[in-house]
Amino acid sequence: MGRTFGLDAFLNLHRDQLTSSGIPEIYWSTLNEKIQTQLFNAGETFQLLQIDYERERLPHEPAWGLQAITDIDKSDPKHIYLIDHAWTFRVSHAKNQLLQFDSLRSRLCNILGLNDNLPKEEVAERVFTDIWKLCNTYSIGNAENIEERLPVWYVMDEIGSAVMHSDTPNCRVVPFVHVDAQITYSLLFPIADVSEEEFIFADFAEGVQDLVQKRAALLPWVPHEFDMSFEPEMPGPDYYLSGHIKESLPDLSQLNQSQNKRDKYKVFTEYSLIKEFLTDTRFEFVDEEDKADILWLTCHFKDFSKLSEAPQKFVNQFPFEYVITVKDLLCLTCRKSAKTQNHSMESSKWFPVTYNLRTEIGNFVSYFQHRKGQENFWIIKPYNLARSLDIHITDNLNYIMRLPATGPKIAQKYISNPVLFNRPECGSVKFDIRYVILLKSVKPLKAYVYSEFFVRFANKPFELKDFHDFEKHFTVMNYEQNVELKHMLCSEFRIFWEQQYPNFAWEGIQKSILGVLRTVLEGAVKEEPPCGIAHSPQSRALYAADLMLEWGESREIQPKLLEINWTPDCKRACQYYPNFYNDIFKLLFLDESSNVFIKL
Repeated sequence: MGRTFGLDAFLNLHRDQLTSSGIPEIYWSTLNEKIQTQLFNAGETFQLLQIDYERERLPHEPAWGLQAITDIDKSDPKHIYLIDHAWTFRVSHAKNQLLQFDSLRSRLCNILGLNDNLPKEEVAERVFTDIWKLCNTYSIGNAENIEERLPVWYVMDEIGSAVMHSDTPNCRVVPFVHVDAQITYSLLFPIADVSEEEFIFADFAEGVQDLVQKRAALLPWVPHEFDMSFEPEMPGPDYYLSGHIKESLPDLSQLNQSQNKRDKYKVFTEYSLIKEFLTDTRFEFVDEEDKADILWLTCHFKDFSKLSEAPQKFVNQFPFEYVITVKDLLCLTCRKSAKTQNHSMESSKWFPVTYNLRTEIGNFVSYFQHRKGQENFWIIKPYNLARSLDIHITDNLNYIMRLPATGPKIAQKYISNPVLFNRPECGSVKFDIRYVILLKSVKPLKAYVYSEFFVRFANKPFELKDFHDFEKHFTVMNYEQNVELKHMLCSEFRIFWEQQYPNFAWEGIQKSILGVLRTVLEGAVKEEPPCGIAHSPQSRALYAADLMLEWGESREIQPKLLEINWTPDCKRACQYYPNFYNDIFKLLFLDESSNVFIKL
């Protein structure tokens, strides 16, 4: 155990957590005592009852209930109870843990009311499917790196898992981290007086006020048929501004003259690759932003108005470029672009059907339920994380409905019929293609792509199963430990492509890809900020667009845009093409183009 024994010391470490979790002050002293003595005494107040339905239990119905065996007075400070956790896991490891640990699998089957006398692979799959009715989540916000801050899921012990849902609850259950011991518990306490033999209920969508969002959040426990339009309404400017640091626009009156060309440009950057690979002598590095002509930043720049006071200065960002670099806003930009081509969201060929699971969750569930009986796999992504972090692939609606609890997400139709690449050493695998986009001007639109694209490969043959297997379903291998990273220049890829797909010339595929990128950028600059990228003569930018190829209904190959990344990792680009940053800086700041760029 940890060092905290006195109440004052306990509160010094935990007061903010207790307050933010809404744990009444009358329970604080009892909680401290129970944690210090490891007193798990819920069995003195509650009993487990297995529910007999006298028929086959439906998937959403609980196997167990929790019943009070004595009267509970909510004003009695003793009625707060420690609940242990039966399983704590990250989703990427869950299937392997279920297969590996027989006792865990058996215990979870008992909690879920499942038969565990089947092959363990079948049992593990069934447990993972059903467990989302019991899962809760927390994250460690002050962890040192982003991987450690990713959501942790947990299943409470038999007592905690037997609490049932009600819109009129008599108890609350909240997670609690004991800081000294670095142990997470759940806490059960009453919010109403409970009589002997009453069952214990909590609100599993606590705090959700919107009726549609609440019905969606409760789908794992309360089935509901949604009947909403598949096409969400387009939000207004307020949505684009919400959740983002305010940006100022440039003062164009101070920028009505073109910047004077210089013999040498002073560059400020904290990006080590630029310091290493930008070797053209017309650029020199300085250590202070005030002395720089070019600011190439790795943090978001927002004060374009102040930048206007130094008209000769450049920055590597555009105001409101988030309309393409943040996933929920890219979705809106692509929808608008599709509409200009007279396509609905569902009929757009170059962007997967995508929904915002915060503001469009009812539309998503309606569409998901409409597709019942069809292939219905979705990939769930956070708005603003890269490197395949906190990404999930599933056709389990209950699973999807639990994921917004870990932060804002989009649901994007999974590309289930991708064009594959045959790697002789491992078989036909998924791959994606990354194009570097250079945005030079918004009004007029001037954009280029670096002609040397980058191909990323999965390491295992593609199948529509085993979605927890990173090397089968993902291609970003350069951040994973102990996995192979397949290197291939695009010139080499083109040779293999022509061998594997002789009826589909790469020139034609690339023409389609460039058309998609041009369409997206045209849509992104069409509207005024905050719904579109703003005109800024001092701005230049580099983005990375990730695409996959999908087989269409007529057996044609269709590029699909997945996302556009801000300040992408360009390590591989520099390794493959040592003049990468020389070429880019000459194009963006010296107006010197070459055959390594293609104009969009």
